[in-house]
Amino acid sequence: MTQETINKVLKFRDDRNWKQFHNPKDLAISISLEAAELLEVFQWSAADVVCENKLDKIKEELADVINYCILMADACGLDLDEIVSEKVKRNNEKYPVEKAFGSKEKYTQLK
Repeated sequence: MTQETINKVLKFRDDRNWKQFHNPKDLAISISLEAAELLEVFQWSAADVVCENKLDKIKEELADVINYCILMADACGLDLDEIVSEKVKRNNEKYPVEKAFGSKEKYTQLK
């Protein structure tokens, strides 16, 4: 994600004076609610996990999740590139390719 995109989200918030309402607790709730709306796209789909006919709704809900994540990072003074890079590094340690390749097991179950 570019800094330009992040700045657009923050400007949208600031143009409406909404930063005052964006505390970490409420942003965490909003992330969870929007993630649930993304999950709802697949509700009752049974074995149908193909998403081509659902892409518009998926894009909308995924964008909401990402936007709230940007706002949460800003509220907590976190750098998105830094925290994502740190998480990828930790995941690489937990899921080395030679153990995790092609496996859906949790890292504690890898052999």
